[in-house]
Formats: sequence, C-alpha cells, structure tokens
Amino acid sequence: METGIYVAISGQLAAQRRLDTIAHNVANASTPGFRAEEISFTSLISRTGDGPVAFSSKGESYLSLEAGPIVQTDNPLDVAISGKAYLAMQTPQGTIYSRDGRLKVTPNGELQSITGYSVADRSGAPILLNSRGGPVQIDNNGTISQDGIVRGAIGLFILDENAKLERYDNSGFTTDIPANPAVDFSKISVRQGFIEQSNVNSMLELTRMIEISRSFDAVSNAVDHSERSLKDAIKTLGGT
Repeated sequence: METGIYVAISGQLAAQRRLDTIAHNVANASTPGFRAEEISFTSLISRTGDGPVAFSSKGESYLSLEAGPIVQTDNPLDVAISGKAYLAMQTPQGTIYSRDGRLKVTPNGELQSITGYSVADRSGAPILLNSRGGPVQIDNNGTISQDGIVRGAIGLFILDENAKLERYDNSGFTTDIPANPAVDFSKISVRQGFIEQSNVNSMLELTRMIEISRSFDAVSNAVDHSERSLKDAIKTLGGT
C-alpha cells in the first residue's frame, strides 16, 4: 500500500485549514476586541501497513486570549478592559462574552453593544440609562453615573480556565462553562473613552501564510512525484 500520498494529502488538508484560519485572522486585524484563532495539530498513528505511519490530524482550533492594544477614542460610550475580564452581552442565542467595548444607548435607554446586544450588569440583567440625561460617567470598576446618579454597573466576568470557547459573530464567543462575576478589581479595571483593538499580529500572520503556502507547494510537488513514480511502476510491471 502506497501511504506516502495519503500522508501528504493529510498534510495538505491541515495546511489548507491553517491558511483559512490565518486569512480570517488577517481580515479581522482591525476589528475591535477580535480574538485570533489558532490551531494545534497532532499526529495520528496508523498501523494498517507493515509499520506505523504518522498522518496529520485535522487540527484542534482555539481562541488566543492575549490582550490587544488599547487606543484612545474619547467617546464616552467606548470602554476597554484592563486585565483578564470580559463584558457579557445577551443575544437571541444566550450570553456571549467579548472585549469589544463599543457601546451605545438606545432611545429607551438600554445600554447595548454596537451590534445591538444588551450589555449585562453583574447579575446578568440589562442596564438602563436615561437616554435624555447628561453625559455618561463610567468608573474604573464599571459603575455608570448620569447627573450624579448611579444608574448601574457594567458587569465584568472571569472565564473558567477549562471552558471551551466557540466564536460568536466576530468579536464575541460563547463558553460551555458560565463565567463568574469579577470580585477582585486590583488587576481589573474599565477605561472609559478607550477601545481594545484586535489581538491579531498582522505581520506575524502574513509571515505564517507565506511559510504555509510554501509548505503546501512542497507537499503538492511530493504528491505529484509519488503519482509519477506509481505510474512508472505500473508501466514497468505491465511491460514485463
């Protein structure tokens, strides 16, 4: 059994998936709060032949939770989070978590994300402001005030280290283990008038894309060579 071709094809499939992931990351390099997707690959051992053969797996994807750079906007409804905490937002599919702090106030006073999801307070409830009130003031712990009156507090949530994250839209994600409200603000704070950018390193991703493209081409050449060798062998055997 010729295993070289199958090993090469498994490598091509893995490289193609990695290229797709990199392309998605690069496309969202300017999306606030976006988290880059990474893939880890392992080898699958087959013993169908005379000896073990290592195939590349399809890869296990995960989200990089490294913080992105924080930039100043001076928009009072923009917030950036310092530390390992996340905003919670209510969607038709349930609660999602995000670092995209571009917020808005609806005509009825509800605080929402720029994409129209309700921003949750520490209990998970929506936050209601006075849509005709004075300027919004947001303290370092997320407390929101208008006209000297406390209107609520932005909830900050800590993810479980063992949680499995699934992307939702571009900058949000769901988790199979509910996050817990932050209680220790010594290393967590909210910065009003700032947003966090994507954590995608565009130059690094482009470098990876070039390297993987070259590897993909090399594997393609190897597959072509194996196919030619098989054809030559068949011709030789057929002529004997």
